[in-house]
Amino acid sequence: MNPQTREKLSRVSVATLCTALFKRGLRNQTIQDVHPVAPKGLTMVGPAFTLRYIPAREDLNGIEVFRNPAHPQRAGVEACPPGAVMVMDSRKDPRAASAGSILVTRLMVRGAAGVVTDGGFRDSPEIGAMEMPAYHNRPSAPTNLTLHQALEFDVPIGCGDVAVWPGDIVVGDDEAVIIVPRGIADEIADEATEMTAFEDFVTEEVRAGATIIGLYPPTDPDTLPRFAAWRAKTGR
Repeated sequence: MNPQTREKLSRVSVATLCTALFKRGLRNQTIQDVHPVAPKGLTMVGPAFTLRYIPAREDLNGIEVFRNPAHPQRAGVEACPPGAVMVMDSRKDPRAASAGSILVTRLMVRGAAGVVTDGGFRDSPEIGAMEMPAYHNRPSAPTNLTLHQALEFDVPIGCGDVAVWPGDIVVGDDEAVIIVPRGIADEIADEATEMTAFEDFVTEEVRAGATIIGLYPPTDPDTLPRFAAWRAKTGR
């Protein structure tokens, strides 16, 4: 992805991106019921690399399937490009793990920007301690065999009720994860950067005792000139 866009998105919140996308009529971009395994104090940004699970069928999903080097879960981890975010469709079901600490460690070592599942992870304490951001619904029982069967990767999926196409831009902070369609990622990054500057100005004003009436939104004719002066002073 555009390095400038990646940098801009790393400095804005999911909440701000949600508003920018809402203005374009995109109302269902925040992945539902997915949370950081552990807060990182940084923003995850990267193009989506997807993995799709379906309900497992016992006669087709025994433990011996992991001996196959082309197994979609293992092969998907090895195919995820550096800088990408692996996004897993686990049908919003955390009762069985989407992955564990070894596979997530492999993603981290290969340079992935993060990992997201609408299911759960096993070994969540170890995953939470890693530098790489990780998001899930909740910790899973210590098995990745029951209920889920990895089917394919690098295909369109649904994750937490959001459609995710390979290459869409995934942004996650300590609050949530959002999907930015790749075709508008550059302009959304620009708009969110502008929105963040204004919101930082407003926050300073409110902390100093200002009323929000006329300030947020800026209906008072004096607000935007004061904002311009603030930007000049702060270099924003």
